[in-house]
Amino acid sequence: MNRARVRLGDLSVGLVQPLAQALRERGHNPQPLLLRYGLDDRRLAEPSARLSIPRYMHLGHAAIELCADPALGLHMGRLGRLPQAGLAGVTAAQAPTLGEAARTLLRFEPLYAANYRGQSSFEEDAQGAWLRFYSISPYNRYNRFVVDSLLGGWLAQLGALVGQPIKAERLEIEFTAPCYADHYQALSSSPVQFAAGANQLRLSPATLALANPQHCPSTWQHLLQLCEAELAQRTRVRSLGERIIHLLGPLLNGGREPDLEEVAQHLHMPTWTLRRKLAEEGTRFRDLLNDTRRDLAEAYIRDTELAFGEIAYLLGFASAEAFQRAFKRWTGVTPGEYRRQQRLAV
Repeated sequence: MNRARVRLGDLSVGLVQPLAQALRERGHNPQPLLLRYGLDDRRLAEPSARLSIPRYMHLGHAAIELCADPALGLHMGRLGRLPQAGLAGVTAAQAPTLGEAARTLLRFEPLYAANYRGQSSFEEDAQGAWLRFYSISPYNRYNRFVVDSLLGGWLAQLGALVGQPIKAERLEIEFTAPCYADHYQALSSSPVQFAAGANQLRLSPATLALANPQHCPSTWQHLLQLCEAELAQRTRVRSLGERIIHLLGPLLNGGREPDLEEVAQHLHMPTWTLRRKLAEEGTRFRDLLNDTRRDLAEAYIRDTELAFGEIAYLLGFASAEAFQRAFKRWTGVTPGEYRRQQRLAV
């Protein structure tokens, strides 16, 4: 079976705009840095252009080093605007309320950002709503700014929508408090919790109910239809094998690997039926699992600074040694040799 290689994810080049503006406001010309990453004016104006998540993380890290400001991601968040999220952002800007705008922005996240390991979510209850952002962990100097810019960006974008600043009732961050921890407090009306179980912010019912003065019902409905059509096109899968590959990313983690029975439950079919249908497509579950792990392992080693033990954990291996044995079996070289080869090839 022919298959596309698994990527860690990508995002719209429109999300580079807050980074460039943040650098300008700190007295730095962002142009040389953007050009180093292939982001010239033509590329930034290209419809539907995307930037890989690892490349974006390296770009952000380089920007932080340039301006010597580890809190740059929070400043980027304050500069975020809905149109930078493309069609999904423009659609959210026509929502009747702040809550509907938030729901729209997160529902159509795949139109402007795709993370193979998981995605954001909007979960509402009688007391308000959680807006959750999924980020690849463990955290380091390359990816903390992504969490900062996204959570801060949601608040800035939604506040601009209703014409007033808004704060989260609660703000929770997965990583431990960084050296700039005090900068987060401006985003929340209660103490910020670090080392939490998720990256998320809580909005109250009153905040969710704030009206959007720019709402136009007919335009809103038209844009929703366009988003639904685009989402259906982007998420269309052509085979059972592809559906399984999309499931494996979030299931691979924490020193354990998903098995055929677990995947069959997610697909709502008997195990024997799943095995038979895969055989009809000329593949097996074990082949899909190994191919997915190999693709992700190569991407993590090539495009991130993660230690091999951290990569082993992310891919569901019981130990770093088990991961290194599997990687050499797949590629003929150790993870360390592969990383050195990739560095020399750049």
